[in-house]
Amino acid sequence: MTNREIANILYEMAMFFEMEGAAFKPAAYERAGQSIESLDTELAGLYREKGRNAFADIPGVGKGIADHLKELLEKGDFREHAALVKKYPVKIAELAAVQGVGPKMIKLLWQKLKIKNLADLERAAKAGKIRTLPGLGEKSEQKILKGIEFLKTSGGRKLLGSILPEVRTLESLVRSFPETEEAAVAGSIRRRKETIGDIDILVASSQPEAVMQKFLALPIISHVYGHGQTKTNVRLKNGLDADLRVVPKKSWGAALNYFTGSKEHNVALRERAIKKGWKLNEYGLFSAKGGQAGAKMVAGKTEEELYKKLGLRYIEPELRENMGEIEAARMNKLPHLIGYGDIRGDLQVQTDWTDGDNSIEEMALAASDAGLEYIAITDHTQYLAMTRGLDEKKVIKQMAEIDRVNKKLRGRAITCHVLKGTECDIHKDGSLDLTDDVLSKLDVVGVSIHSYFKLSREEQTKRVIRAMENPHVDIVFHLTGRLINKRPPVDVDIDAIIAAAKRTGTVLEINASPERLDLKDEYIRKCVEAGVKMTIDSDAHAADHFTFLEYGIAQARRGWATKNDIINTRPLKDFLQALK
Repeated sequence: MTNREIANILYEMAMFFEMEGAAFKPAAYERAGQSIESLDTELAGLYREKGRNAFADIPGVGKGIADHLKELLEKGDFREHAALVKKYPVKIAELAAVQGVGPKMIKLLWQKLKIKNLADLERAAKAGKIRTLPGLGEKSEQKILKGIEFLKTSGGRKLLGSILPEVRTLESLVRSFPETEEAAVAGSIRRRKETIGDIDILVASSQPEAVMQKFLALPIISHVYGHGQTKTNVRLKNGLDADLRVVPKKSWGAALNYFTGSKEHNVALRERAIKKGWKLNEYGLFSAKGGQAGAKMVAGKTEEELYKKLGLRYIEPELRENMGEIEAARMNKLPHLIGYGDIRGDLQVQTDWTDGDNSIEEMALAASDAGLEYIAITDHTQYLAMTRGLDEKKVIKQMAEIDRVNKKLRGRAITCHVLKGTECDIHKDGSLDLTDDVLSKLDVVGVSIHSYFKLSREEQTKRVIRAMENPHVDIVFHLTGRLINKRPPVDVDIDAIIAAAKRTGTVLEINASPERLDLKDEYIRKCVEAGVKMTIDSDAHAADHFTFLEYGIAQARRGWATKNDIINTRPLKDFLQALK
């Protein structure tokens, strides 16, 4: 059982307990699920090695959940989960993926209409049955239908951040085969796309049949579609399809380039090769027609060799979308992309003062462990009552607590500094949820939209720009408010927003949370071209969320951003000077 499968069961428990109206338990099970999902090592393997001690250091896993995990890993389920599944025989995660459909509504849908899954929900909504339920109406019904349609357009793709840890485990397993000479995950994962449709695994080996047999014996495979000497196609237990391809070592670079894509990038490379009188395919770059048969191989052992032979600088995988990167490589004008280790601080961090799991001190210690030099505590403000948002008095009180924590950290020689900040709500008219007097006392003021998502393009744009014009506002957090595969972005004039950011000196955030990745890569590139500075923030709500920064960096790289474009790559003093 993979970490993802275990986490999904705990997430189900959280939703079941919310359906039951239980206090505290939903948050406890959700936190435990998040902790297990983000583990670097498979819990099943740890349990085989350490027994119950494997659960000891997992945040959020107390005695009760540890008992459940023990039973789950030994028997495939635990009694309390099985009892709730029997009581509510619904596909709860499937239904909850629809915007506006939460656990309590799922309970109502089951009890009144016996709705078990997405198909049942769509039929009931189209038949006008949802509007007849207590507390719901025609608007709720239409919102559900729109949510279902939005889910369909997402194509069932999985979030990069939710699948990458498992993919790395799979890559490590394949690399460990004695017959493997090289191994890499290619495709959209290597290009760090926001969502993933399937997994392409590439191996270089002189013993392809042995590699195939070991791959087919992996316990994470649930179904084999077909396999041959150099290609195998399977369905994994996480629901994704995976292709394994084995090539000779001499073709490694060409094959890695070909299977990384994108298709459009590959076509452009092949056209460039043809103009030089060569032929390019997954086996190499050849000097004559006819593929590898009787033709001389010019390049292909490494990607670097391949690009050099084509007269190009090496192009990083995140840029390979045929969006000008080939011409830039030819002209030696490719940007020196921000590196995965370049972030020094995180400017959006939530704590247990609002909807976070950990204290200010715990988040600071976790940030220090993650190698960060500074963080800003940016809890929600009073408008978001559901998160226990802070009013002015509580913000002032939190500032005093941050001073206390910083003093304590210095006494322990912890170098991570905690900044006083906020994630201040932008009201419908563009005014802010805290007074200017309080905002002026903070080190970092971030603002964001959490309501009125359906305003017109003109209204939404004016709303954001008015907030940016406040002299105390430093950063706009997750500008478009999108939740990938769940909620579309708000409609804003991105060019007008970027122009206003340039004029007012406001920074735009690249939110690294896997379900947000907001700004989109195309918007990041517009910022780079306009000279508008950005931050990359984790939007951490728990101590283990600083790992999300990697996904934000990947998004920035896809948007052609350099280290200089991202202000939290700078030391603390220089970072603060870059704010308004």
